[in-house]
Amino acid sequence: MAGDLPDYYFRVRENGAAVFRLDTENRQRRIEMEQIAVVNLRSGEVKPHGLHRLTEADEAEIARWAEARRDTLAAREIDDIRRAVDHLNLTTQWVQSRATDAELDAVTDDLLLAMHDLRSTLVRKKADRIGRSDESA
Repeated sequence: MAGDLPDYYFRVRENGAAVFRLDTENRQRRIEMEQIAVVNLRSGEVKPHGLHRLTEADEAEIARWAEARRDTLAAREIDDIRRAVDHLNLTTQWVQSRATDAELDAVTDDLLLAMHDLRSTLVRKKADRIGRSDESA
């Protein structure tokens, strides 16, 4: 099992990760995890942990992980939006076929305001994109 382990472990945090180097080459043959850095994906900052100095291999692996993590998060974000579209369709079906007057009273204003905000933002952003494409043509 120990031979199959990667050299690094990334403990995901809200905005990045704590980076650990794994060591199984010790007398007890236990997995030891030494924290070597903290990564902030939003700012791109990598801070060595404590007095640790990052090697080129450390930096390369952290950069590889950060790029893969950004790709994963971007894919999840699009998936979440597609799920939101599904939920809107399911909500429409619920309103049309099963919702009681009391249930509708409880959610109508919130839904209308959220949908108005979303629609206004989508229309404004689309107009901006059309305006930019007309300028470049």
